[in-house]
Amino acid sequence: MAKTPSGNTSGRGQRELRVRVKTAKGRKLSSTLWLERQLNDPYVQRAKKEGYRGRAAFKILELDDRFRFLVPGARVVDLGCAPGGWCQVAVKRVNALGEKSGKRVGRVLGVDLQEVEPIAGADIHQLDFLEDGADEKVKAWLGGPADVVMSDMAAAASGHKGTDHLRIIALCEAAAEFAFDVLEEGGTFVAKVLAGGAENQLQALLKRAFQKVANVKPPSSRADSSEKFVVATGFRGRPPAPGEAGAEEMPD
Repeated sequence: MAKTPSGNTSGRGQRELRVRVKTAKGRKLSSTLWLERQLNDPYVQRAKKEGYRGRAAFKILELDDRFRFLVPGARVVDLGCAPGGWCQVAVKRVNALGEKSGKRVGRVLGVDLQEVEPIAGADIHQLDFLEDGADEKVKAWLGGPADVVMSDMAAAASGHKGTDHLRIIALCEAAAEFAFDVLEEGGTFVAKVLAGGAENQLQALLKRAFQKVANVKPPSSRADSSEKFVVATGFRGRPPAPGEAGAEEMPD
């Protein structure tokens, strides 16, 4: 049960009250601290106020403000789209609903292993993007290649930082391989990673496939989180595999 400290909040000395959460029977301390952080997170509050399905919406907003890849008319694929905040942002920015007269109308396609509540302007499918033929299905649903492939996916946490880091890097590499199959030349790939020292191979892979690769921690990403986002722009085409003609050596 949540409560706020009592006291006069009017007039001089007014300050924002912090919500504190009582430790309930059967609830772990870590769960109590997480709930308290959520209740006091300004981005959580903004998401509710502005109608987004989660605070993660502000991460893609901030990334797009900087790199400008969600432009009117763009075709966007959101991998692991649940609960749908990134799709909500993309729908507005690519003009998927055709609300901006005189602007090109884009397409937004979200895929996830679980069922996702419908989002106006987005085409949502329950799909494992790793299954055979998933890339062809996505291009058929999208009506052609994508201009943007984005992913806020994270593997289930194990509680061991090193293991979790390796899992999310592997997931990001899989998302990148999928992007190579569906992206239009000049396209953009955006994905969440966790800092931890195993990113070299991923970075080398992306640098062979894209003109520019940036690593960014948007302001809405919590300071105590090791997450960051890779933004790769200017897709040049699938890079040759190591050992093939034209392939550069991968770093150790």
